[in-house]
Amino acid sequence: MTARDPFGRTDRRSTHATRGVLDVWAPRPDRVRLLLDGEVRAMVRDDAGWWTPAEPVRLEQEADYGYLLDDDPTPRPDPRSRWQPDGVHGLSRTYDPGSFAWTDRAWTGRQLAGSVIYELHVGTFTPEGTLAAAADRLDHLVDLGVDLVELLPVNAVNGTHNWGYDGVGWFAVTESYGGPAAYQAFVDACHAAGLGVVQDVVHNHLGPSGNYLPLFGPYLKDGRNTWGDLVNLDADGAAEVRRLILDDAAMWIGDMHVDALRLDAVHALSDASHRHLLEELATEVDAWSAHLRRPITLIAESDLNDPRLITPREAGGYGLHAQWSDDFHHAVHVAVSGETDGYYADFEPLTALQKVLTRGFFHDGTHSSFRGRPHGVPIDTATTPTWRLVVCAQNHDQIGNRARGDRLTEHLDEGLLACTALLVLTSPFTPMLFQGEEWAASTPFAFFTSHPEPELGRATAEGRLAEFERMGWDPADVPDPQDPATFERSKLDWREREDGVHARTLARHRELIALRRSRPEFTDPAFTATTCEVDEAARLVLVRRRDTLVAVNLGDRPATVAAAGAGLLFATEAQVRLADGVLTLPAHSGAVLAPAATDAGQAVPSPALNASIEA
Repeated sequence: MTARDPFGRTDRRSTHATRGVLDVWAPRPDRVRLLLDGEVRAMVRDDAGWWTPAEPVRLEQEADYGYLLDDDPTPRPDPRSRWQPDGVHGLSRTYDPGSFAWTDRAWTGRQLAGSVIYELHVGTFTPEGTLAAAADRLDHLVDLGVDLVELLPVNAVNGTHNWGYDGVGWFAVTESYGGPAAYQAFVDACHAAGLGVVQDVVHNHLGPSGNYLPLFGPYLKDGRNTWGDLVNLDADGAAEVRRLILDDAAMWIGDMHVDALRLDAVHALSDASHRHLLEELATEVDAWSAHLRRPITLIAESDLNDPRLITPREAGGYGLHAQWSDDFHHAVHVAVSGETDGYYADFEPLTALQKVLTRGFFHDGTHSSFRGRPHGVPIDTATTPTWRLVVCAQNHDQIGNRARGDRLTEHLDEGLLACTALLVLTSPFTPMLFQGEEWAASTPFAFFTSHPEPELGRATAEGRLAEFERMGWDPADVPDPQDPATFERSKLDWREREDGVHARTLARHRELIALRRSRPEFTDPAFTATTCEVDEAARLVLVRRRDTLVAVNLGDRPATVAAAGAGLLFATEAQVRLADGVLTLPAHSGAVLAPAATDAGQAVPSPALNASIEA
């Protein structure tokens, strides 16, 4: 059933909207007519710019519809369309979200604190590339031990395949994935399996094809961000544009039953209003959470390193619940790969990893050589829980925005892959894995598009090629995003996980996630519960989580660590040895130690685990 709106407003069009299902906000045209199942109907306008059918319309079944604006003979889809069965240029189709037979009435949600996230792209997660096929793989995720499944954007986008960030129909689930009913079935299946769902949503820009919103009203304003014109959040008409975004969030929560929203690139939301859209969104989402009596989480992607995003509203922040931490990714990536080009340059010393593990941000007012200026604001580590930072070693951006879409698997040996997993899954933050990372997938995740318009497709391919040529790449090594083979090569090969390094890597991930879940020190949200020591010359990292030690040797030679009173909980390989109070780590290996149990079965007190780096 459709959830009741916590603000007391219910409607078939949007869980939050008060308008009728066929009403449309269109202050720009002087005349709007409704095309409904092939019949043109007159509409009347109110003072706020909303158009309503002149004669009552009774919808007893699904119907195709669009809007004729002024004298344009081409019908345009509904800005709030729930269903675009014929693509973003076609007619909209009505969809009653309450028609789905949910089975998750007993679902109580998944809080972010203590959880592990798994990010996936529906189109490449399985050979079929559909929501139904993804649902058939949920047993793998349950067995892995993850708690939340994060989907890259699924909203309506032009073409047959896309990352999702070119979407133009914010309310519609793309037909190639199965449409809205398939999405509801996927969420229902996740909840039945004990998995929460995080939906990645994009409200900071619209894609280059199929964006008809400017024909209806002032949805965009002067100025541009990285991806195009700015969304109008603070100029004339902004109230209805903001309402569109807030209603979209309400739809995902109330009608689609998601447990969290990942907010794409919130730094690109240009909003000078007295109350930022993000704060308004957080307020309404918290109301949903209270009404549904389960956690509803907002996770921001932000380039700002500004803790105000995740500071509670009562303390003067926006009240979002978490944000991605690119600094953690960069520090881990440089530590294991040695790559120091571009924005990785500042993260070259191991002390960068030490800083992010204990203070959250690396750039917290420090000079960023990539930006050419100071960047970031310090986190208040005395009051901020560590789980508010979502961290990873790989994600769709950090893989897909490389020239070839190459994963760490191509560049690291098995030992360093294991060390990477150890650093991420024992970190004090909320860890996230990217699809296939858990078995060291060899398939790339390239940037791919399928723009049907030849000029747009050519411009996309040529623009990407020129970008990487400027960076010194051989054009032959940069795949064409418009080539269907680029998309096909990015699909996971599920057969890999059964053999060799892939099977061993998968087993390590399962063991580490189980260890994280069994030991409270690994989910302790206090920054003060984590300390870190590094040896630059030996490439050795020691991370203490309360009285548990994570020791990682990233160097090319064996290393030893004094660890009196310790017991071995986990080792990345069989050659790791703990004897006579000394931990011996081969090159590219790691281990987890805890105070050893005495003969009486009691753990030795914490001070007995006196680990230190030996000279």
